[in-house]
Amino acid sequence: MERVSPLGIGTYLGAMDDATDAGYEESIVTALEGGINFIDTSLNYRNQRSERAVGRALTRYGRSGAVVCTKAGYLVPNATPANLRAGDIAGNIHSLAPNFLEDQLERSRSNLGLDMIDVFYLHNPETQLQFTGVDEFYSRMGAAFEFCEKARIRYYGVATWEAFRRGAESVSLRRLAAMARDIGGERHRFRFIQLPFNLAMPEAFTKPVEGAHTIFDLAEELGISVVASASLLQSRLSRNLPDQAKAAIPGFRTDAQRSLQFVRSCPGVSVALVGMSNADHVRENLEVLGAPALDPAAFRRLFA
Repeated sequence: MERVSPLGIGTYLGAMDDATDAGYEESIVTALEGGINFIDTSLNYRNQRSERAVGRALTRYGRSGAVVCTKAGYLVPNATPANLRAGDIAGNIHSLAPNFLEDQLERSRSNLGLDMIDVFYLHNPETQLQFTGVDEFYSRMGAAFEFCEKARIRYYGVATWEAFRRGAESVSLRRLAAMARDIGGERHRFRFIQLPFNLAMPEAFTKPVEGAHTIFDLAEELGISVVASASLLQSRLSRNLPDQAKAAIPGFRTDAQRSLQFVRSCPGVSVALVGMSNADHVRENLEVLGAPALDPAAFRRLFA
């Protein structure tokens, strides 16, 4: 796979209309031209419209150099396979059944216009824990991992919101990695996790999850790359940062740039995602891509 850029473009938010589609398409092309090559989307983002906007952008720019990631897990209106059994659905909203994942992957491949998807995430699999027991959860994850190891994808992972942020109650990354090794051997393809990390949500860096490890420590030990989502907390960290935060992250024009610099500088973060459906925002964020990250000591001083 291509070397990934430290910033990535996300496609989660926005109205389900042609103007937003065009904004994402233009933003993705602008990002790729500027050196951001990591694209994050999902079948359920804007009811498939985000994937299709990514596909059109790749048709314009070309596939070379782009690292494309998508997700499956949530049921999408008018995109649920007819052979999905009621027992395979958790809470009427989510499934990890292999036949469901196969169907969703094929829909994503068609939307994106790609034969090969670089990273295929199980989307918020912790949703299952609201409706099933822990043992059943890991059994379903095992069946999903078996599918992913055989699927026509480069790598797979889990894209989460709560799973790795709840301390002792978190989903065990070590257990998931052991499951992947049992299924796929040492060359298994479970190589990515995604979780929220930003100035307002620093738990991944501060809260131990398994023993004395943070999730970043554990991922490094297990050979798993961490992708940070919600870098701007859906734009809430793009303005009105406290003066103390501004002083600690110097050299940038805007609070959005400072917030991105914080996330991309965190030891253990491979890619900081930021949603961009406006090409001007892409150009603003490219200034962060061109700047050096904070050195690890300077980053840790932010928590002193």
